[in-house]
Amino acid sequence: MSESTIKDVVREKYAAAAKRVQVGQPKSCCGSSAGADPICSDLYSVEQIAGLPEEALLASLGCGNPTALAALQPGETVLDLGSGGGIDVLLSARRVGPTGKAYGLDMTDEMLALARENRRKSGIANAEFLKGEMENMPLEDGTVDVIVSNCVINLSADKDRVFREAFRVLKPGGRLAISDVVFRGEMPAEIQRNVELWVGCVAGALEESDYRAKLAAAGFEAIEIEPTRIYRAEDAREFLKTKGFDSEAMAAQIDGKVISAFVRARKPAQPR
Repeated sequence: MSESTIKDVVREKYAAAAKRVQVGQPKSCCGSSAGADPICSDLYSVEQIAGLPEEALLASLGCGNPTALAALQPGETVLDLGSGGGIDVLLSARRVGPTGKAYGLDMTDEMLALARENRRKSGIANAEFLKGEMENMPLEDGTVDVIVSNCVINLSADKDRVFREAFRVLKPGGRLAISDVVFRGEMPAEIQRNVELWVGCVAGALEESDYRAKLAAAGFEAIEIEPTRIYRAEDAREFLKTKGFDSEAMAAQIDGKVISAFVRARKPAQPR
């Protein structure tokens, strides 16, 4: 699959997701329905989402809650990569307060329109949504304290470039605090090749050691990958069946190998 093909399919999927939210249909990031989805359900507490538009939660197709783990501080500047309907941007904006700033970056016009409407409804003034791609972030060097992202980097066909761009826009000592899907061990080739799975939750993900190596190659240090959910064969059975796979045989091959993880890394405070 070419990089442009992957981007086109990703854009199409997320545009469709935004449109479903606008007409009140339920989300589903992996399974056939939101209720059956083991990846993106039950990520936010009632207290966290209080006062936010329902559409912001409905448009969330993430695999974690990076804002709950990123230790955001008042006055910091935060960038959310692949911000979708804007829930993590709005939560970040609350955490950093009026002296801070939260940016959301997304390449899909429909999601950007939805996020901006959610910002208007929430009344949160220190949030801003930018159109662009993770591989070419429209921000100056050294302008961001914290980068968050929620199950989006796995969708990029050029993760090395994403990590280099993240390193570039972070201030010295800046932090990467992202949720993502990660493999542990080898994954069947047919899953990794399937373009529909690429824009779901599994294909496109990196193996854990590869993730660490790519972050280190971009210049990051203090790299940590902490599992937040480990998916069992039973979680994937219905999902694989809807995609036309032999769910019994395939589920056994991926049991326990797919995890949602919180990935931490830091840009050195001083140039190496």
